Amino acid sequence: MKYASPTTVDEARSLLADNPGSRVFAGATDLVPQMRSGRPEPSVLVDLKRIDRLMAVNHHDGRWVIGAATPTSTLTHNPEFVAMFPGIAEGAGLIGSDQIQNRSSLGGNLCNGSPAADSVPAMIASGARVVVASADGERTVPVADIVTGPGQTSLAAGEFLIEFEIDDAPAGTSDAYLRVTPRTEMDIAVVGAAARLTLDGDTITDACVVLGAVAPTTVRVPAAEAALVGSVLSDEVLETVAASASAAANPIDDKRGTVQYRTQVAGVLAKRAVALAAQRAGNGG
Repeated sequence: MKYASPTTVDEARSLLADNPGSRVFAGATDLVPQMRSGRPEPSVLVDLKRIDRLMAVNHHDGRWVIGAATPTSTLTHNPEFVAMFPGIAEGAGLIGSDQIQNRSSLGGNLCNGSPAADSVPAMIASGARVVVASADGERTVPVADIVTGPGQTSLAAGEFLIEFEIDDAPAGTSDAYLRVTPRTEMDIAVVGAAARLTLDGDTITDACVVLGAVAPTTVRVPAAEAALVGSVLSDEVLETVAASASAAANPIDDKRGTVQYRTQVAGVLAKRAVALAAQRAGNGG
């Protein structure tokens, strides 16, 4: 196995084209444990962390542009980003330990393809997009379109993520992410839930609710969103959100949680995430 550390997107693209068995990484916090557990080693490991564009965080013209290999700690220590997207920051801040977060990245968390990825539900709730480097240029797609199943993505051979684009949150808008784990740290979600709401006074004018770890990919909950839009948040509306989220969940039984448990918790977490997002939106974010 060889190691390469390109300094430009074009150099990385060429390395991947010339070495079909190669694999990129943006932190290796998942890749190294996978190889140690017996997965085949790639012919070339392509480290993306020396490419400036993939390590940059910029905010201009009403949009955040976040390099796909940027350490998640960079985001969680950015007061402006945390204030605008507390839910995304919460998810990013749950990826491993403090040491891991100096290596982990939104790009790696997404492309690992785990249904329990903590940063993904809130990114989807905020309408995040990702710029993909392909053999013949670049394309921009919604984050929601990347993961197609456990450990599977829509990326073609030789493609990799360059950066994320997230538009500024409108006035009266905020988000939240919550999860349940057996341990408080260093664990993956048994269930995760993200919500983003926009309020005009007390009335909800826009809503997005996304579940993680309860299906092969993240799950949006349109019934919950429909119940929220046009309403004033109340116990009755929250119960509808909970019931809709539980109905949308399609979890598995495993040693970390049963179908029944995950289904019930999906409703509870969705209700709590919505309430927290509404509180934040009402307080100005």
